[in-house]
Amino acid sequence: MLDQADRRTPVVLLAGFAGPAMDGVEHIAATLSQQSGTVVVHHDLAELREGVVRRTVRTAGNSTTTVLELAHGCVSCTLRADLLPMLCTLAAREHVTRVVLALDPGIEAEALCHAIENVVVGGVADRVDGPAGRTVRIEAVLTCVEGQQWLADATGDEVLADRGLASADDERTVAQVAVGQVDFADALVVLTAGSDALDHERLEAVLTRLAPGAPVAWLPELSGFDAIEIGALLTRVPEDSRRGRIFDAHAPLLRGQPPLSTDCGVTLVEFAARRPFHPARLHEALDVLLDGVVTARGRIWLATQPDQVVWLESAGGGLRAGGAGRWLAAMTAEEQAAADPTRRAMAGLGWDERFGDRAVSLVILAHDADPAEIRHALHWALVEDDELLLVDHAPERVALWEDPFGDWHEEPCADPTEATASASERTNRKEG
Repeated sequence: MLDQADRRTPVVLLAGFAGPAMDGVEHIAATLSQQSGTVVVHHDLAELREGVVRRTVRTAGNSTTTVLELAHGCVSCTLRADLLPMLCTLAAREHVTRVVLALDPGIEAEALCHAIENVVVGGVADRVDGPAGRTVRIEAVLTCVEGQQWLADATGDEVLADRGLASADDERTVAQVAVGQVDFADALVVLTAGSDALDHERLEAVLTRLAPGAPVAWLPELSGFDAIEIGALLTRVPEDSRRGRIFDAHAPLLRGQPPLSTDCGVTLVEFAARRPFHPARLHEALDVLLDGVVTARGRIWLATQPDQVVWLESAGGGLRAGGAGRWLAAMTAEEQAAADPTRRAMAGLGWDERFGDRAVSLVILAHDADPAEIRHALHWALVEDDELLLVDHAPERVALWEDPFGDWHEEPCADPTEATASASERTNRKEG
């Protein structure tokens, strides 16, 4: 719910992928910049590899561009060294009533919101050091989507660097960013030029399940999308919308009451089990999540890692797994008492005498896959009854099983000679 007494300066984030979607971001940013009290900020990362970022600040009737030279050419440096301090500075100006951040495709809205709430900003005049979230609040995240191309981007396996949108050491995929931009959005603008009726229906079915509750403006062209319509779209954002909140791995997997029926072949597949996966069989079964699936995510119980919650997340043809803390059942009484109350309450509803809160819980958004095949493959990967007895009574024997997830996992399987990020970095995929 919105706090009417919140005096922090509201911030609107505009996200979109390269191409027509970024044209949409530019159009909305230019339109909003003409409103009194609104400041639009855009950091162009096209020359990031050379350590150069171009920052443009626009207000009604004024636009200035500054060339920033960063000591380390990375998104995190851009956030810490310039964008976050600028937010704090703008929020302190009485004539600034709203800040609009037109994000470069290389800056993910979720990562930025995480930085706003958690990264300490220092050195701003007349301000006590602390996160920017003390002085600004996220009013909404608005994502622009190219209707003809988005689904192909969201289900492919191309990396950002292949399109020149990131440095060679940036492991993020096009699908990861495309899916993340929609999943984190409070409102959507879909550019429908070039899309036929079937494309429209299928895309609508996907977006309704990926970002349920987010109002959508379907636009054949941008020219008629004026300040009044933009304002009306933002007004339709539900009061209980996400608005920059970061959910951890133990939050509900289905948010916003998405439709559970099938539409145009698009469906949400829920998979739950109270027994663990056999790690080697799960590794074989993972391919079922990489073809005809937009995204999959959830908590995994691996027989060989009985204390560790494994978070699994896919986007298009790429999948990653990483640590998400320990099961409550593996914690001491003191650690359990310090855990999130909501998590403890939900775990208590299904607590098992032998295994506690350990369980498998996955949600898969399929657009061109057979839900029965997905469920069959995942059921096959679960331990069988005789194996479950070993899990319960002979964990030392289970620990000897082959475990491709021993150092966490990435699909397609990475070259072990290549340097990779830590498990938490690969799981969270956050810059800054």
